[in-house]
Amino acid sequence: MHLTFHHDPRGECFTLIRRADGAVFTLSSYSRKHRVPHDLAHAVTERELGIADGIFGCIAAGAVFDSMQQTAGKKRHDAKVRSTRILKAPNSIGVSEVLTSVIHEAVENDRRTPYAQARESWGISRADACPYDDTDLDRATNTLRELSHCWQSSLDPLVFPWPTKLQAATR
Repeated sequence: MHLTFHHDPRGECFTLIRRADGAVFTLSSYSRKHRVPHDLAHAVTERELGIADGIFGCIAAGAVFDSMQQTAGKKRHDAKVRSTRILKAPNSIGVSEVLTSVIHEAVENDRRTPYAQARESWGISRADACPYDDTDLDRATNTLRELSHCWQSSLDPLVFPWPTKLQAATR
C-alpha cells in the first residue's frame, strides 16, 4: 500500500491510498485545528510501532471506512463483506487511537515523548503490559516530529510508504 498526504485548499488534509489490490481511495481528514494531520499521526504511530491491525493495516487488508471514497481500480465483488469482517475481528484500532493521540499531542505541543502517558493509555484498551519501550515510543514521536516539519514547510504532497507486512488478518 502507498499513502500520499495532500494539503487541501480548505486547510484540511486528504490522503490518497493506493492499495496492493489496485484500488485507489481518498481519505478525508478533519484536522484543521492541528498543525499535523491526525491521519498522518496514525500512519506514523502504527508504522513505527508495528501495529499491523490499526487503521491503516485494516485498510491495507481491505477495510473501507465511511470517510473513504474509491476513485480508481476495480471494486472487489465482496468488498463490503470483506471490510465488515476485517473491522469486526479483534483488532488494535482502539490501541492505535490512544497511542496516536498521545504521540500526536506531544508533537503538536512541542513536548518530549510522554512515556508514562503512553503506557497509561495502553492500559485503557488492554490488560497486558505495554510492549513498547522508550526507544519505540521515541522513534514514533521523532518520526512524526520530522514529518510534521516537512508537512508544514511545503505544500507538496507527503509520500508515506506503508510496509507490506503491516496488514490486518483477513480471516
